[in-house]
Amino acid sequence: MRRQARESRWFAEIETKVQFFDLDPMQIVWHGRYVKYLEMVRCELLDKIGYNYTQMKESGYAWPIIDMHLRYAAPATFGQVLKLRADIVEWESRLKIDYVISDAATGKRLNRASTMQVAVDIASGEMCFVSPQVLFDKLGIEPT
Repeated sequence: MRRQARESRWFAEIETKVQFFDLDPMQIVWHGRYVKYLEMVRCELLDKIGYNYTQMKESGYAWPIIDMHLRYAAPATFGQVLKLRADIVEWESRLKIDYVISDAATGKRLNRASTMQVAVDIASGEMCFVSPQVLFDKLGIEPT
């Protein structure tokens, strides 16, 4: 399985401001909201490589998330501007994306996460043990 260094050539970064509805009763971002933040930057990354969810479906593959890890280092608070970053780090047999959520002003890391997605042939419902050629094409690389 090919693995890149922590930062890859396939990445996206966006900023978002913490809204009131993201807070829990302790007045910090509820832990489950971080999943939304991952989805926001993942969609930006998939758009950037030209293979978002609509294009995945059109190519005949669904890419469900089969594993997700989040590690919280510090809380985010109301009004804070967050920088969200996603990097594709594995692609041969699955799509693994690493994430960093940090304070946009200071760069302080608040959360580190990763997700794994696998290709599923929509027609057969079968999981693919090797990523389909379309992913390699979108990444601009040859499969090994």
